[in-house]
Amino acid sequence: MTGQLSHFAINADDVARARAFYEQVFGWTFEAWGPPGFLQINTGGDGPSAVRGALQQRRELKPGTPTIGFECSIAVDDVDRIAAEVTKNGGRVIMEKTAIMGVGYLIFLEDPEGNVVGAMHYDQAAS
Repeated sequence: MTGQLSHFAINADDVARARAFYEQVFGWTFEAWGPPGFLQINTGGDGPSAVRGALQQRRELKPGTPTIGFECSIAVDDVDRIAAEVTKNGGRVIMEKTAIMGVGYLIFLEDPEGNVVGAMHYDQAAS
């Protein structure tokens, strides 16, 4: 389904400390996945409509601005079309289309109010 919230990420300076916090407060479980300092979050949801999560080392999607707060991604059918719509409607693409092997294609955009969000086309054949 396009336009559905599909993923969130929590950026942390201390991944182990953040993991312990979310395990204790919400009962979430974590599994190492991908690069060092990157964990998948199981919030207890199941099935194709479950929102997936990640806990990762803090980064700067906007240069010079550490990402604070939950970072969300929206499922889309075509990231190229979304990138064009972003620009046409007063936003800007801040991370160009990137393939995540076995997952899909991702862009990050900034809306006209300065909010950052990801748009992901899920495609297991992505490489």
